Amino acid sequence: MLLEETLIKRSQQKKRTSPLNYKERLFVLTKNRLTYYDGKAQKKFRRGSIELSRVRCVEIVKNGGRIIPCQNKYPFQVVYDTNTLYVFAPSHDSRSIWVQSLKEEIKDNPEVLTKFHPQFWQEGAWLCCRQAEKQAPGCEEYNQFGDISRKPLPPIPGKERKDGRQQPPRPPTPVDDDDDDDNDEDEDEDEEDEEEVVVALYGFPATEPHDLSLVKGGEYVILEKSDVNWYKARNQYGVCVCVCVSHSEEGYIPSNYVTEKESGNLVQFVWFSKQVNRNKAEELLRKEDKEGAFVVRDSSTEGSFTVSLYAKSTAGEGGAVIKHYHIKETQDSPPQFYLAEKHLFSSIPELVEYHKHNAAGLVARLRYPVRKQDRSAPSTAGFSYEKWEIDPGELTFMKELGSGQFGLVRLGKWRAQHKVAIKAIREGAMLEEDFIEEAKVMMKLSHPKLVQLYGVCSQQSPIYIVSEFMEQGCLLNVLRQRQGSFSLASLLSICLDVSEGMEHLEANGFLHRDLAARNCLVNDALVVKVSDFGMARYVLDNQYTSSSGAKFPVKWSPPEVFNFCRYSSMSDVWSFGVLMWEVFTEGRMPFERHQNHEVVTLVTRGHRLYRPKMATPTIYDIMQLCWHERAEQRPLFSQLCRMISDALEGDVPPAN
Repeated sequence: MLLEETLIKRSQQKKRTSPLNYKERLFVLTKNRLTYYDGKAQKKFRRGSIELSRVRCVEIVKNGGRIIPCQNKYPFQVVYDTNTLYVFAPSHDSRSIWVQSLKEEIKDNPEVLTKFHPQFWQEGAWLCCRQAEKQAPGCEEYNQFGDISRKPLPPIPGKERKDGRQQPPRPPTPVDDDDDDDNDEDEDEDEEDEEEVVVALYGFPATEPHDLSLVKGGEYVILEKSDVNWYKARNQYGVCVCVCVSHSEEGYIPSNYVTEKESGNLVQFVWFSKQVNRNKAEELLRKEDKEGAFVVRDSSTEGSFTVSLYAKSTAGEGGAVIKHYHIKETQDSPPQFYLAEKHLFSSIPELVEYHKHNAAGLVARLRYPVRKQDRSAPSTAGFSYEKWEIDPGELTFMKELGSGQFGLVRLGKWRAQHKVAIKAIREGAMLEEDFIEEAKVMMKLSHPKLVQLYGVCSQQSPIYIVSEFMEQGCLLNVLRQRQGSFSLASLLSICLDVSEGMEHLEANGFLHRDLAARNCLVNDALVVKVSDFGMARYVLDNQYTSSSGAKFPVKWSPPEVFNFCRYSSMSDVWSFGVLMWEVFTEGRMPFERHQNHEVVTLVTRGHRLYRPKMATPTIYDIMQLCWHERAEQRPLFSQLCRMISDALEGDVPPAN
């Protein structure tokens, strides 16, 4: 065995109807074969195997700035016979090792390509040259021996001796006692042809001919997942069940409107609320004020769940009480679930059904499921698949919402249906051409804690930016207007919302560059979303411009931005620490007594913002972690989410 690692593969779609999906597989490279397994390197778990003598090209894939819809962001391709296998590695170094090792093994193959396609085959065309024939000749010279990524690896140790002669190869380590037959034919992954069935959580009216309308509760078959935000699907039963623009049985649907149809998927149940933390659960239950009101929600520990239950009175406690019960699992295979050890269930829905009728150690029966206040359909990444240019004639302009650094912002409607915020960009306020290109990427950043960009009107002047409408407006104003009404948990919950949005940007390699309370918005359900991410690069405004021409909001910026204009996700983390300070001071200006040039000197010398009265020492510790002088010592947003979530799940003590 030469290499072994868990990677992600994209389905090869050898049949037109095969769904496009991404699955984690254990890849094993030997001298003769590249084989991938479902979990264990045993023959019964083998899902595919490629004989190396049939491989014609191995190379990295250039992504062209597109979002990769899986957690591994470093793709490479293995071209064999007339097929292309796309594999996604977890890091640059991992990908380089696989590509170089495979190139070494196929260097003597007789049918190596002279040209290859450096980008993906997707949506019936090569993204690099737009040729629509899958077997079309490549468009870029193939270097059989080099590495076209930025950091070429040194020669693989042990391949050559100092005297220049080749060392005899080591005998390959057998992967499995039963798996040493090199005469096996290549295996197709059986599950690639399995139909993935989803259930619609919301209705979706098709707006373009290539869309497919959804009916809430309806079942649909996924055909392609080539875009993380829009899936190609068909009606499960092959009939159009509603009146839609195209009367089509097949088309694009928003991915966040559907959920997998499987027994373990809780999203389809009325009592489950995703992305509801402890504080929000308590607010919902108090508002309902019913004996036995409950919600099942995600725990702070990934993959586990909590039941939050409201009882009007319990023995020894006066008044209403809310208890939080973690759903536990046994170590059996398959596991069983329980709240009280005497009562075990094979699934969480069965557990909930039992406790609807029996308290069995709980403070009350699970009598009234409570849902999130905001049950309206979520925002979609654009109004339709690949629709980013919006016809201004389809916009209705309503009341003025305010004036920002780019220009006037107004409430409006798209096609007289969807409420939107419309920003008219003031001439000379931004680098328009650069922004329009970036907007295509920004539209694909879709998350419940990010303000959704729907599209732009770029064919006239002024250009319009059309985005999600947030009823309560800017977070900074909300903090100031409601001063004195926030609980400690409510303030933490605001910080958690922002950190979750920023975690998504971080995971997709996107920088905000101007994270602050003024650039977060609040909706009617009091959900806070991050706005204007990436926009700071396009602002032409003296307040954001240093003498060197760099653009940054000084009081929210770390030393490496002051000194070197060096932006990273870690500079966003520093800004998040300042935003936390804004939240816990209920909207005060950081370094309010100092001018920008004084702040640069203070921060460079190690001075930091003081602890707000409402922040506990633990919360202030989180802020200080964000303000570490060395960028690499600051926490990731994924870690900040966990810290804040853990603080919310615990009984938050009052601030001293």
